[in-house]
Amino acid sequence: MDRRCSIHHHIISYLFPSSTSILFLCISFLVFFTTTTNALVRLPENTTVPAIIVFGDSIVDAGNNDDLITEARCDYPPYGIDFDGGVPTGRFSNGKVPTDILAEELGIKPTIPAYRDPNLRQEDLLTGVTFASGGAGYVPLTTQIAGGIPLSQQLKLFEEYIEKLNGMVGQERTTFIIKNSLFVIICGSNDIANNFFSLPTTQLQYNAASFTALMADNARSFATTLYQYGARRILMFGAPPIGCVPSQRTVAGGPTRDCVVRFNDACKLFNAKLSANIDGLSRTLQDTTLIYIDIYDPLLDLILNPQQYGFKVSNLGCCGTGLIEVTALCNNYTAAVCPVRSDYVFWDSFHPTETAYRNIVAKLLQRYLNRFF
Repeated sequence: MDRRCSIHHHIISYLFPSSTSILFLCISFLVFFTTTTNALVRLPENTTVPAIIVFGDSIVDAGNNDDLITEARCDYPPYGIDFDGGVPTGRFSNGKVPTDILAEELGIKPTIPAYRDPNLRQEDLLTGVTFASGGAGYVPLTTQIAGGIPLSQQLKLFEEYIEKLNGMVGQERTTFIIKNSLFVIICGSNDIANNFFSLPTTQLQYNAASFTALMADNARSFATTLYQYGARRILMFGAPPIGCVPSQRTVAGGPTRDCVVRFNDACKLFNAKLSANIDGLSRTLQDTTLIYIDIYDPLLDLILNPQQYGFKVSNLGCCGTGLIEVTALCNNYTAAVCPVRSDYVFWDSFHPTETAYRNIVAKLLQRYLNRFF
């Protein structure tokens, strides 16, 4: 037992005679000293957010794909160049990803680690992990294409997580953590970019309306399942303007690399359906906070008006030429890195920089915080 826990053991034993309570308090005590950060956002009085629990794709993956045979991994330089110590962790950015920043802003801890990280500390389970996987989508075929971890398997890992929590702190505390934590789901980009617009077989089976309806229905089912597990604060993010990310402009934007209108239209169609589904589900599940989060407009604003937010480049990635490099093509051997990452909205040709993420998270907190709690 850690010395700091030993010092307080006789007090804890008197107040909380069960061994489970002692274990929980010791772990909590260590978490306080090792992972807490100064909150930048003031929460309402008597509001507790013990953890952030994350599902989705590469936007919020923190290394769950690192041991998989897939191109959707980035556990090598220059990824992570601005992360703590400049170490690549499997995050698809130069630094932190949105849920890291959200945890930091809410004062929970500096980062949200990957659940499948072999070095994951037991106490991190108490304050949140990410199950997200690069390449994942709401449509199962999307994840199969990329070789990532499908949402169905992410849920199985979550079940395992709940069992571990039960073993650590008991049923009552586990229920409290699940009920009061923020659940963040960010998914959908890969369905649109890598499935619908990349596979002729998918377009033979669906049009944009029916495919985005399938995505939105699967997203609603996923949120319903989380509710059944006890989640009561669920944030469902819409799709970003995929047609304006550098790689899609290069591939389908013509000689002048314009934003691809049909890609963005599909994103907006999905977002409208998802928003309607989530609003309807929220009315049905009256004891929950279930919110659709618009990510499309905040990112599009950064792309179209970069100078307004202190950026210089929004149509190229920082890595390599900025035209197409993502994952394996963004590497230390063949791709140079821009010297000032904060000048760029995008880190690689698909994923934003930490600076862009910080800007977006700040906007979202300002807009949605009073609805979170």
